[in-house]
Parts: sequence; structure tokens; C-alpha cells
Amino acid sequence: MNLVATCPMSSWREWLEEGDCAGDPATGKEWGFFIGNRLPPIEIGERLYIVSYGRLRGYSLVTRVQEGCICRKGNAIAITIPDMITGFRGYRRVWWNESTEIPFPNWKTEGVK
Repeated sequence: MNLVATCPMSSWREWLEEGDCAGDPATGKEWGFFIGNRLPPIEIGERLYIVSYGRLRGYSLVTRVQEGCICRKGNAIAITIPDMITGFRGYRRVWWNESTEIPFPNWKTEGVK
């Protein structure tokens, strides 16, 4: 199942600096996203969406799930939906329809303070 998680505003810049952001050349490295140590209900090939600063920022396809960590490589896609999304803890199931997703070319900076 596709999931969505929040990148806290306080971690946004650091998260971007990790690498392989949407629109950047792929480095071939694998990156991990985790919250706590419980295994999230997501599988390889499904989407992990990220929310920050009240907006959906995009998603990556999952390459591996291990020990509570959701892994990805340089395959991020910058999209959003028209609705604002308040940040939250943990993971949630995606509640919108993929047909409402639109490209988000300014995803790194739009609405970021």
C-alpha cells in the first residue's frame, strides 16, 4: 500500500542535502527513511510520499524495506495535490486519488520559510 510521511520543517534542509532529490541526477546510492523501529506496511515498488511545510512534495518508489527503514534510490517524482496537508507523526495510508496529483516544479522552495 502507498504511504505518506512527514519530513519535519526543522529537518527539511538536511533531508534535501542527503541527495537524489526529484529532478537531480541519480547517484546510485540507496537512501533510507524511517520513523521509529516498527516495520511500515509498504512493499517494494509502492510509493512513499513526503509532506512538508503543509504541502505534498512528491514520492519515491520503494526499493527495499528492512528493519523499519523504507529505502529508495534516485527515482523521486515531484508532485503535489491541491489540498494543504498538516504534518503528522508516523505513516498514513494515501487518502487522495492519484488522478488529483499534479507536477510540482518548485517543490523544494514553494511555501518553505
